[in-house]
Amino acid sequence: MDTECITRPVPRVLPPLDPSFRPAALAHRLLAARVAASPEALPLRLALEQADGSVFHFTLKLVPPPEPESRANFFFLERFVKFLLWSRGGFRVYVDGPDELGARMQRHFQETATGRFDANIMGERIYEHPFEVLATRDLPPPRANTKPLGRHWNGCRIGFDLGASDRKVAAVIDGQAVFSEEAVWNPVPQSDPQWHFDQIMHSLRRAARHLPRVDAIGGSSAGVYVNNRVRVASLFRGVPADLFQRRVRNLFVELKEAWGGIPFEVVNDGEVTALAGAMALGKNAVLGIALGSSQAGGFVTPEGNITSWLNELAFAPIDYNPAAPLDEWSGDRGCGVQYFSQQCVARLLPAAGINAPDGLPLPEKLKLAQQLMEAGDARARKIYETIGVYLGYGIAHYADFYDCQHVLVLGRVTSGPGGEIIVRQAGEVLRTEFPELSGKITLHVPDEKEKRHGQAIAAASLPEV
Repeated sequence: MDTECITRPVPRVLPPLDPSFRPAALAHRLLAARVAASPEALPLRLALEQADGSVFHFTLKLVPPPEPESRANFFFLERFVKFLLWSRGGFRVYVDGPDELGARMQRHFQETATGRFDANIMGERIYEHPFEVLATRDLPPPRANTKPLGRHWNGCRIGFDLGASDRKVAAVIDGQAVFSEEAVWNPVPQSDPQWHFDQIMHSLRRAARHLPRVDAIGGSSAGVYVNNRVRVASLFRGVPADLFQRRVRNLFVELKEAWGGIPFEVVNDGEVTALAGAMALGKNAVLGIALGSSQAGGFVTPEGNITSWLNELAFAPIDYNPAAPLDEWSGDRGCGVQYFSQQCVARLLPAAGINAPDGLPLPEKLKLAQQLMEAGDARARKIYETIGVYLGYGIAHYADFYDCQHVLVLGRVTSGPGGEIIVRQAGEVLRTEFPELSGKITLHVPDEKEKRHGQAIAAASLPEV
């Protein structure tokens, strides 16, 4: 078996519009089988450390030299660490393994474009510490912080959800939504933070008109937030770095002050996705996956809590095809955003033989696919079947990192009959390739209103009054 065979196994269910798709889930299972068949294994211990002191431990077994497949060891280690960084997060990576692999990991984050991107985001932007890889036999002891999230419904509340193509707001009284609204916006190219402030404030004021008073405000937004402060968020990519530090970083603190200092909490939209699912299902161990302008992910533990994990699955690799589509921000290939978002739909339109006008925005390209799907167009159906195959293999890979029993699939891409095809196809992949997961994991799709407004309503429950 050569390195190409072990890193790029061909799936039994091929995406109709992407026959070169090579699922990470299959590659890691093939690696595990190869290691199990070897008289010896090369064990690595890994740890990720976060600024609050949380430390997460992992193990990875590789093929020992001089076996031919051992040439793929660094590939598997790098992809594994990449997934850990964006699912868990951390500014320091400990590697207990062969010195050569530890040294290559250090060079990767110092010398390659994709490695430097990850190091910059994790180190300077999120955790505000220099990013480093330590090759060591001494790993710090594991430590995890979890806490309950949301589920506070007393009083009059506003919830909002900010995406890259629309923003949603809801007014809620003692757990009952009395108003919800969706507004189209395009925040990414906007360079003036005041524009963002005014747009969000406009939605909050519209919701407030339907309440006798406002006791608390909760928000869901794409990006990484710590104590209501923006660390990294694609919504503000158009804002110059100096303005980001001066104004955007504390934008939601400023909004809180504008509302008289009432309880105000903003968290990553993926966490609220999972929260909305857990509340709607009455279940825990929920992995939420939102297919919107980007991909959002969130996880509610079997105990019903959230963790300090990032769950930024948009950057987590799921396709090991060396010619997989590029993520325009990180420059890496095969990351979730190109498979579970409007960007994926736009990418698949030409492959399906559908011509969209030049310069058509991503939300309009999605609408085009949805309109054709409503009309029974077989070309559009192949787009949704392809995304469904991606999702089935993606869930199998996520299950290696998340102890989930329920997967909630939502977001604008799943609206309409295409969403049913996505979930049905994903279930077929699990039954065909991963029967052990098919019996363990249940896929859930909320109704249309829940898909579009459920996160804003759930976000209203975030602050405690």
